[in-house]
Amino acid sequence: MFGLHYRLERKAIGLVLAIIGVSSIGGLVEIAPLFTIHQTVEDAPNMRVYTPLEVAGRNIYIREGCYACHSQMIRTLRDEVERYGPYSLAVESKYDHPMLWGSKRTGPDIARLGGKYSDAWHVAHLINPRDVVKESIMPGYPWLARTSLASEDLGLHLKALRRVGVPYTDEMIEHASNDAYGQSAPDSSAAEGVTKRYGEATNVRAFDGNAGRLTEMDALVAYLQILGRLTDAATKPVASAEK
Repeated sequence: MFGLHYRLERKAIGLVLAIIGVSSIGGLVEIAPLFTIHQTVEDAPNMRVYTPLEVAGRNIYIREGCYACHSQMIRTLRDEVERYGPYSLAVESKYDHPMLWGSKRTGPDIARLGGKYSDAWHVAHLINPRDVVKESIMPGYPWLARTSLASEDLGLHLKALRRVGVPYTDEMIEHASNDAYGQSAPDSSAAEGVTKRYGEATNVRAFDGNAGRLTEMDALVAYLQILGRLTDAATKPVASAEK
């Protein structure tokens, strides 16, 4: 083995060809599954897209580096499924750009965080994590509750996501800013448009507890509360197995 390697190092063309051959094998292994992507990714006919407010919250989540400590990928290991819930499916992240899968966990996995805690819990946790989890080493983000959400360009965000395959309609893009406000203001006239465009099951409420102002806290909590709830595809196999 080493003798062959030493001889290749003395012949530049042979070494280059060997590198190309080995790289081609690695590339083939990575590229070949893409030709069967429609067979390997689960169907989720009830899958919905993120609302503009949830998109803004996801952007804040990425901006603040939350993904560095909290993975969004429950593996098929028994201990993970028992602790976090059904293992993650590829289809659940089909509208995630960029994807936030990973196995690095300084904090718990949050792939199924949506609906697990109240909005008030999330607000308290983000302002000062030690108020709800004494042993937490997570930093606080109190400025989120004081910072108004910049929503004027959300239509452009949706338009960019549509270009990479997320099925946002022209109507969704046109009303993005109003829908972001309406989702956090249930008593406003804009709230009706949110459920009309994104479905009756959409969370519409004052996520930060203050319906009079749209903040970054509203956006981030709205995003956290939808994690694992864009589709019920992951729970269907479990339900059928129990019957």
